[in-house]
Amino acid sequence: MKRLAIALGFLFAIASAANAQVLDLWPQGKVAFGVYAPSEAERGQPPKYTPDGAAKVAANPLYDYVFLNLEGAYDAAAVKAYGAGLKKSSNKTLIVRIPPISNDGAEATKARVKEIFDAGADGVTIPHIRDLEEAKLALSFFTAAKVNVWSPKSPKGTKLAMLMLEDPKAIAQRKEIADLPGISILACGIGSLTQALGGDRAGAEAGTQQVLVETNRVKIANMLTANAKDVEQRVKEGFLALLMNGPQADEAIKIGRAAAGR
Repeated sequence: MKRLAIALGFLFAIASAANAQVLDLWPQGKVAFGVYAPSEAERGQPPKYTPDGAAKVAANPLYDYVFLNLEGAYDAAAVKAYGAGLKKSSNKTLIVRIPPISNDGAEATKARVKEIFDAGADGVTIPHIRDLEEAKLALSFFTAAKVNVWSPKSPKGTKLAMLMLEDPKAIAQRKEIADLPGISILACGIGSLTQALGGDRAGAEAGTQQVLVETNRVKIANMLTANAKDVEQRVKEGFLALLMNGPQADEAIKIGRAAAGR
């Protein structure tokens, strides 16, 4: 009986670790690993996300969070459908990226933030924050949505506010932006920043590292894409949210988990 109890306890620990939300990990300084929500559409067709597709992702114990990218085509129904499938059988964190404020304006972005949280998502990502004032505006949308945002200064928060700095001016104001209250995740979009810098990948890497310094200083999470070749390096550098994509995602996460002692 005692052996059975120990075995059951061990299995429960594994299951709990597999379904750990990011907010179980970050306060301990542990790295969370996630994956882009894979579209179920045929090649060449608009993205498609369903409860069944989400359920398949939910069954993978390697993922702590799932990143639903709606930046290019906002679809509120996709959030509901995907969230329903993901949350039915797992405790994985769902973070949704929406179009930037510069695309459709402040009012549309504000409405989308509330709509996504109302649909059951755990976090919203607003990309292409252009400067300090726009960062303040973006954070006001989370206040208007009346959600309890997690940050080191608000440890009982349950929702995530993520801003992405992908433009040179925002990178220059990274310290002031990082100091704003109510940010859960601050990230540098390295691919977009590379484009903004005219293809200067080294400059974009420098910007990424500069933002990392500030996020470490204020003890908020910093998300970055990674792959099997660089995930170990990114773990060592101190990124707390690493995001994978494509058929090699699981391999990269296994390497990353080993490097992070998970």
